[in-house]
Amino acid sequence: MDKPKVYVTRQIPEQGLDLLRQAAVVEVNPKDSPVPRAELLDIIRDCQGVIGLLTERIDAEFFDAAPNLKGYANYAVGFDNIDVPEATRRSMPVTNTPDVLTNATAECAWSLLFAVARRVVEADKVMRSGDWPGWGPLQFIGGDVTGRTLGIVGAGRIGTAMARMSRGFDMPVLYTSSSGRKNEALDAELGARLVSFEELLEQSDFISLHTPLNPGTRHLFGAEAFKRMKKTAYIINTGRGPVIDEQALLAALKAGEIAGAGLDVYENEPALTPGLAELDNVVLLPHIGSGTESARTDMSVLAARNMLAMLKGDKPETCLNPEIYD
Repeated sequence: MDKPKVYVTRQIPEQGLDLLRQAAVVEVNPKDSPVPRAELLDIIRDCQGVIGLLTERIDAEFFDAAPNLKGYANYAVGFDNIDVPEATRRSMPVTNTPDVLTNATAECAWSLLFAVARRVVEADKVMRSGDWPGWGPLQFIGGDVTGRTLGIVGAGRIGTAMARMSRGFDMPVLYTSSSGRKNEALDAELGARLVSFEELLEQSDFISLHTPLNPGTRHLFGAEAFKRMKKTAYIINTGRGPVIDEQALLAALKAGEIAGAGLDVYENEPALTPGLAELDNVVLLPHIGSGTESARTDMSVLAARNMLAMLKGDKPETCLNPEIYD
């Protein structure tokens, strides 16, 4: 019996690919860039499985182009690129890779928090330039971290991990919940408080974004939100870029309405809003939140396990539409 064919839209760690090759013929995009849409739709016509990234739009057109498809696996925890209701209507299983990148992404958020608060990148540039005149008491004065209030927007897996990592800095923790449910673990462990979005904006010294992208969170942080934040506050985003209106962020940073921002994701990724790169009070990373050896490897293996299950007609581990198996 011929092995099923699986297409992988970008190169991912070999551990997952090796697992897939045991049961499937695997073709991998050799370029380190997304496959053009028309080319992708042509490639998948004879595929039984596809593993893709957030750069791929998984919708009715995608499913129509792959009549033999048995499942799609997202190499990401986010899945706003997938039309899950459409997949469910077709009884097509789709999956993501949660849990395995939780700590890596939370650690990245902390690296941004410290980098922007303590002006690490700005100071590094001066040292590399050779223009540093020596120590001075007014040089690169940044924001304090210990004892300051941390606001978590989206206290799911990654938001919870981010909050837990604040214990060493004695930070009061506030968080919001779209469902209105308390995070019992954070309440018990940290004395964290569930508050309204408005209170979180007004009381937090650092705000870290971990909410999914949906119609209710798109541009959640716009001009009005930035005006409600403390002038000494910083915003950190390792979640989804469009949660922030970048034009509004640019204006707020220029006007001194907030102290700074640390970004790993962007509204129109990979494009960056003109003007942000010129600001010293912004630290910019190229979407590396999950970029540790173990996290990226574990994502690869989980995506492969999910795909192998779908090829066999079994329910995958992290299915986004498990109801199709009922």
